[in-house]
Amino acid sequence: MRITKVYTRGGDSGETSLVGGARVSKASPRVDSYGDVDELNSLIGLARARVSDPEIDSTLGAIQNDLFTVAADLASPSNIEVPRVPESMVQALESMSDHYNAEVGPLKEFILPGGSEAGAVLHLARTVARRAERRAVGLAGHEDLNPQVIIYLNRLSDLLFILARVANRRVGVAETLADFSKRS
Repeated sequence: MRITKVYTRGGDSGETSLVGGARVSKASPRVDSYGDVDELNSLIGLARARVSDPEIDSTLGAIQNDLFTVAADLASPSNIEVPRVPESMVQALESMSDHYNAEVGPLKEFILPGGSEAGAVLHLARTVARRAERRAVGLAGHEDLNPQVIIYLNRLSDLLFILARVANRRVGVAETLADFSKRS
């Protein structure tokens, strides 16, 4: 596919085309859903610009490519033929989570999002992944949706949390534990 012009003027009235050609409002749940995935993909790009670790960068690059499949799945009614999120993509995230979590170990307390710049951006990406998941759940309540999309986004938010911890650990930044003590 070759894109010769970025602007089309097709959305000037507040509508956009889904894969397959159907026109919908830019405020529709489906557009909100894949829009959050687009935001997440951009935020992961920012995280990659901040991460100095080649293994984490490679993992994030693979996730960015996966997110194009997630967005295509969300942007397409179920009767349209597009790449869909298969169970194998979810399993790959689970394998990555197990790999990286072995390095940081289980949590014993809540931690504050932050740390290094890369870690902080990965924590932010985790929250956007959670929002994308909530939007997908909302969409599934109104339209037919591949259930693997929701599962993928759920696992991805977990992996991004783990990657934030790993990124911080690898640059020597300690986690800050949440303080639940009463203040006077």
